[in-house]
Amino acid sequence: MGGDVRIRYDGLIRERLPSGNLRYRVRVEGDASRKITLPISPEHPDFHQHYRAARGGIRLKLAAEDEAQRGTLQWLADGYIAHLSRMVDAGQASPYTLKERANLMKLFLAQESSSGRSRGRIYAGLPVSIPHHELIALRDRFADRPAKAKNIFKMLRAMYKWGEERGHVAANPAAAIKVEYSSQGGATPWSLDDLKKFREAHPPGTMAHLTLTLFMFTACRIGDAYRLGRANEVKRGGVTWLEWQPRKRGSSFVQIPMLAPLQKALRQQKVIGEAYLLTSHGKPFTSAEGLRNRLKKWCREAGLEDRSSHGIRKAAGHLLALNGATQYEIMAVHGHANATTSEVYTKAVERMKLGEMAASRLAGMDW
Repeated sequence: MGGDVRIRYDGLIRERLPSGNLRYRVRVEGDASRKITLPISPEHPDFHQHYRAARGGIRLKLAAEDEAQRGTLQWLADGYIAHLSRMVDAGQASPYTLKERANLMKLFLAQESSSGRSRGRIYAGLPVSIPHHELIALRDRFADRPAKAKNIFKMLRAMYKWGEERGHVAANPAAAIKVEYSSQGGATPWSLDDLKKFREAHPPGTMAHLTLTLFMFTACRIGDAYRLGRANEVKRGGVTWLEWQPRKRGSSFVQIPMLAPLQKALRQQKVIGEAYLLTSHGKPFTSAEGLRNRLKKWCREAGLEDRSSHGIRKAAGHLLALNGATQYEIMAVHGHANATTSEVYTKAVERMKLGEMAASRLAGMDW
């Protein structure tokens, strides 16, 4: 709308209705075409809580609305998401966790009951005491999407634990439900050919080339990449280091020297900003989602449809291991707090080298 005015919060829209009243809507982060109408204005004490939930894709109800549906799954879910929003504000939870769980909650609440007198009714209006057999049916419904099922039940266990501690529910019905899930390795690591194709499509001096270089020579996550800039630089003995605290909860502080390829890529940029990575308008990206969407576009242009930033991080870990880095050295670069996470890279390389040594023993056989 031509009359939309952005105020204070990213994605917040103020609209003047024909009646003369103001309406506030919020663009869902990562889906600009979807907007959620807020039931309150910025003057309300709970406004920030409602705004944060809306950015994650869920509309909270007012206390009066909640009271009318007290004891339902919708009521419990709203309370839990509001709690998680406050945890994000306090720095005790990740905004990405909030966004993921808000979206999963919407999916969960829209499911239909498959048993008893509630058959055909959506979960949102059902009592919080959801029976064991209904949760089993829910799990089975997602048998072809085990990763999704795993995340839904992880969210439900957390929600019911929160509710149990506050006396909203008597027990946690999701606690005993097991979801069989075997990771398929997640994001596809970029190969040397992938890295070459991307650089051929996006030569030095382009923001795409700098983005790949930053990911490759810092191994940072996308949630940190769009924030990194000259404020993270520290000089030690004439050498420039990069330091940052990863946003992912539980990650260790990262301190690494800025390597020559990254320094060169930065010098080739014609536009300098607060952050290293800038939009086509020369402004920092406002979210990891914005950078992720831009990287997808660059990957498509290079003929790499199914590649992602996390795959670059994996490629960096693999190359570090191939060049002799220990799992503890990889920990320092990746910000891992647990050595077993970095061991994934060193174990694969060790097995490859052992296989090479074993095969060489047969090379001299007279066959």
